Amino acid sequence: MDRIRGEFIDIIEWTDDGRDTIVWRFPRHGNEIKMGARLVVRESQVAVFVNEGRLADVYQPGTYTLSTQNMPVLSTLKGWKYGFESPFKAEVYFVTTRQFTDFKWGTQNPVILRDAEFGMVRVRAFGTFAAKVVDAAALLRELVGTDPQFRTEEVGEHLRQLIVSKLGSALGSSGVPLLDLAARQDGIGRQLADALTQELTSTGIAIPRFYIENISVPPEIEAAIDTRSRMAITGNLDDYAKLQAADAIPLAAANPGTGGDALGLGVGMALGQRVVQSMSGTAASSAAATPEPPRPAPAADVPPPLPTAPRWFLAVAGRQQGPYDESALAGQVAAGNLNRTTLVWRSGQAAWQPADQVPELASLLADVPPPLPPQG
Repeated sequence: MDRIRGEFIDIIEWTDDGRDTIVWRFPRHGNEIKMGARLVVRESQVAVFVNEGRLADVYQPGTYTLSTQNMPVLSTLKGWKYGFESPFKAEVYFVTTRQFTDFKWGTQNPVILRDAEFGMVRVRAFGTFAAKVVDAAALLRELVGTDPQFRTEEVGEHLRQLIVSKLGSALGSSGVPLLDLAARQDGIGRQLADALTQELTSTGIAIPRFYIENISVPPEIEAAIDTRSRMAITGNLDDYAKLQAADAIPLAAANPGTGGDALGLGVGMALGQRVVQSMSGTAASSAAATPEPPRPAPAADVPPPLPTAPRWFLAVAGRQQGPYDESALAGQVAAGNLNRTTLVWRSGQAAWQPADQVPELASLLADVPPPLPPQG
């Protein structure tokens, strides 16, 4: 039936009913196409004739009558000289030239970057990209071959591997800090699209659009970024503590119970400490700002301060009494509390000593008789 249908059907066309076919080969029994057949190439398509394994003619969108005038290369290959209508053997491939926008990419393993602020960082990324055929002949030679139906899934994995290999160098050479990558994703995407298109020139495929949807970092880097953000939002910690204390006052007033009283007491103490610290800081800053006046030089006829009189302690009846100065010691002699055997001590002595062994007390004890001798 295919052979019989080929004798009557003289229209060669392709209406794509899917969204993932890049190349489709026109089916014809024995690849026999009649001279004078009509070739219809729609927008976003090109038609490629292959004769005995060699690429013959490429047709852009339009309607053509297959004749020696419209088939210059194939006519030369076949050696037609008279243009008589007869079947010829050739394969017709329709190639889609529209953009395929359903490609997705992602880093299976993290990419290691060197960041000026965080050091070596592992990042992951994912997104989408679009691919388009710009050279149908190169695509047939390099990737399609004799495949009757070449789909996006057959080239998608190759493109994803190529993207991952280029992603690290693109991010590293961009010189963008880690915290600014989100703001520069569009520029990095365009840079990657140009690099990938140049790499795929030999296959006839271009990458007109490349999108980076997200660039993520490990959890520990995210925690460090969150900590730095909280510190930046808090700002001055002293002002933040004052604000927290001020906010707590209405809450304490609204809860007059034990918990509210304790909270109010704590807030009051905290505010009092803040006020004292503020006043101390103000006084200190004022004192530091005001220079101390120079002290006058001491006059030559002013005597030095009087020496401090020694202070004496007595051991009377096993108890320590004092301190006494020298005038008070005379009264203790008269009262009988100080005699030659009384233990005394003053600053500078290593231990308690009897009064008659201290040279400073000799004048006071001059009229004190020694103890009576034992009576028979």
